[in-house]
Amino acid sequence: MAAESHGSSSSSFSSLKAYLRALSHTPHRLAKRAVSVSNSFDETSRLRARSGSDMRRTLRWYDLVGFGVGGMVGAGVFVTTGRASRLYAGPSVILSYAIAGLCALLSSFCYTEFAVDIPVAGGAFTYLRVTFGEFAAFLTGANLVMDYVLSNAAVARSFTAYFGTAVGASTGKWRFTLSFLPNGFNEIDVVAVFVILLVTFIICYSTRESSVLNLLLTVAHILFIAFVIVVGFWRGDPKNFTEPADPTRHSSGFFPFGAAGVFNGAAMVYLSYIGYDAVSTMAEEVKNPVKDIPVGVSGSVCLVTVLYCLMAASMSMLLPYDAIDPEAPFSAAFRADKEGWKWVSNVIGGGASFGILTSLMVAMLGQARYMCVIGRSNVVPAWFARVHPRTSTPVNASAFLGIFTAAIALFTDLNILLNLVSIGTLFVFYMVANAVIYRRYVVIGTSNPWPTLSYLCLFSLTSIIFTLMWHFVPPGKPKAMMLVACAVIAIAILQLFHYFVPQARKPEFWGVPLMPWLPSISIFLNIFLLGSLDGPSYIRFGLFSGLAVLVYVLYSVHAGFDAEGDVPVSNKNEMVLKDIEGQD
Repeated sequence: MAAESHGSSSSSFSSLKAYLRALSHTPHRLAKRAVSVSNSFDETSRLRARSGSDMRRTLRWYDLVGFGVGGMVGAGVFVTTGRASRLYAGPSVILSYAIAGLCALLSSFCYTEFAVDIPVAGGAFTYLRVTFGEFAAFLTGANLVMDYVLSNAAVARSFTAYFGTAVGASTGKWRFTLSFLPNGFNEIDVVAVFVILLVTFIICYSTRESSVLNLLLTVAHILFIAFVIVVGFWRGDPKNFTEPADPTRHSSGFFPFGAAGVFNGAAMVYLSYIGYDAVSTMAEEVKNPVKDIPVGVSGSVCLVTVLYCLMAASMSMLLPYDAIDPEAPFSAAFRADKEGWKWVSNVIGGGASFGILTSLMVAMLGQARYMCVIGRSNVVPAWFARVHPRTSTPVNASAFLGIFTAAIALFTDLNILLNLVSIGTLFVFYMVANAVIYRRYVVIGTSNPWPTLSYLCLFSLTSIIFTLMWHFVPPGKPKAMMLVACAVIAIAILQLFHYFVPQARKPEFWGVPLMPWLPSISIFLNIFLLGSLDGPSYIRFGLFSGLAVLVYVLYSVHAGFDAEGDVPVSNKNEMVLKDIEGQD
């Protein structure tokens, strides 16, 4: 095939004839674009300039801590704690939260290394683009944005329910039903739409003002949580840590479901930590990324872990684990109280409402910045990349995703939305952990990538086998022996890689400690947690990934190919060399 010449940035879409000609070159363009990688210099200069105005650097470490805590501690923790305790771990749910917090901290280390090295708004999309190429970045970025949109719609609809609890009104008074629409899509929630549009306006107006509001709401939410914790310890009984309500039907002790129950509980409650990744998308607006990002991201995860463990301990003292209502553990416990404590359930509704607003704001800030940087790469229309010169925020991406989220929240039932989220986010966490290892051990053009790629594939395969055995092999001694053997093989693979493959680059400012051990543990844990998700999650992931591939082949690869005309190939090679030299 003859080499193609670059025309204008719209050459592939200037006419039907031009588009059909572009489609005929799809195999050649796909081979060239899918594995094309960017570099730190490109991401922080040329691509960033496509947004027009710069995002203003106004955030400090305490803003990031506020965003991290606000993004993680939503209303879901009030439900997740009870469900994990009642069904999986019992009082040892406290340890489940501690283990899940450690997992989140390991993943946050991977995000932090990238965010300090490449302080732009793209988060995981940028990190994968500079390591595994454009296609891997687009596929994971598309799934992540869709997870954000669906989860934000779910969160907004849950606000209606919790706000109704706080004021003593039923959800039915806030919604109305359209009988001609199918079930699951016929309850119209105007309150959810109003909340989403209000948050959209705030994040479009100013990131700094959004941070101040988020800090105020987060402080209020933490005070509500602290109140619930104190009341739980005050009203609770330490014997509930070891004695069930019905000893004849349920096991006694701190570990009624054994060690397996602790880890199964950790897999369930880990989803309560999702939200810290949105903080990395604000790296472009941080005054001092080298100092502020590590403190902001890791500090928020540690603070939230302490809060969650205290909440779990409070609930375990308040009720025996077999008497906990898995759907509303704290509210149900106080509603059943006969000594005048029913009003606390209203307080819980109010606190959860604050948590919903903060998690919604942080997530919508994050999704807009993901879309902004995806627009800079031209795999979606560059219109999304524009930063408003007065507000210094990605107004186009924020407004579009806000309206899209509101439209979904208006009609779609909460249970339908909840079945569609989580898998995309966990998949991205897995990919980022792989990417941080690859970037440490491989420099394009100077080191052989195959030993690192072989290690990542073998370790992932071993982790998948371990996960499948954990979930599907019947309990007993053979299962334990197989799990131990699998773990020994994984450790051996890791140690061999660590011994024989040298690191190709060292982080200039901040890096994940104990490389490659900590990112590898993060890879394993994310695969293990992916194995705990249900079938509909994988069906959604497969369908939407297929749609994303179709969009990439029919639009993104051609738009990206056209955009290459901005910089000659020789200049790009010079940029790559500068980037490599900067790492020495």
